[in-house]
Amino acid sequence: MGRGLFITGTDTGVGKTLVACGLAFALRGLGRKVGVMKPVETGCAEKEGQLFPQDASYLKEASGCEEPLQKICPYRLPIPLAPSVAAQRAGVTIDLSLLCELYDEISSAHGITLVEGAGGLLVPLQSRCTTADLVRMLKLPLVVVVANRLGALNHALLTLEHASCLGLPVLGYILNHMESLPSPAAETNARTLQSLTSHTCLGEIPFLTPEQLNGSRPETKPSLLTALFQERLDLRLLEATLQQEQSQP
Repeated sequence: MGRGLFITGTDTGVGKTLVACGLAFALRGLGRKVGVMKPVETGCAEKEGQLFPQDASYLKEASGCEEPLQKICPYRLPIPLAPSVAAQRAGVTIDLSLLCELYDEISSAHGITLVEGAGGLLVPLQSRCTTADLVRMLKLPLVVVVANRLGALNHALLTLEHASCLGLPVLGYILNHMESLPSPAAETNARTLQSLTSHTCLGEIPFLTPEQLNGSRPETKPSLLTALFQERLDLRLLEATLQQEQSQP
């Protein structure tokens, strides 16, 4: 079975899909065969009579993963709510065992599989099960995406501390700049976080301007994201984790 990483965030809308796609592009550039999974996606619009998981489709495109979207994103829900609530309103029950089975199938065919969660670590998937429970079942280390803005310190430290309390391994966190003009918070968060947590900062992603992206979604700009993530992130840690995991019996 291949290696995997679980990408979570300190909140919704912090750039998890951007980071997951950037990692996929960068790892492909290093010669890795990359699989992806977005177990649950809410807020899906209809396309050709079916609910279409836009973020999952970006992941599939960025990774080059040949698995069907139905396997990459088995639960597609129309209402933009917490997965458990959106599923309840749609008359669906999210089966965590099924998610684990599908992950096993995808990861067995890839050198590394990136799994992107919905929202943050404690977002409920069932009435009494959260994303953290799925992470534990999948036995994956976490990469935490932190929106580098005012409020980031509290959100980041709560997420990292709770992951540690649950015994979930954290590979590190990534600061994602969300503002075109640097605020005092964005300029000082990196240094302050490093003084408040022992977890590793894997790197910082700068704010991407419309000119850089030519008006399109960043997830569709392979050359830009490959170069950016290889330059700005410590991919050596990912490579070391891959080698360590693959050497285990």
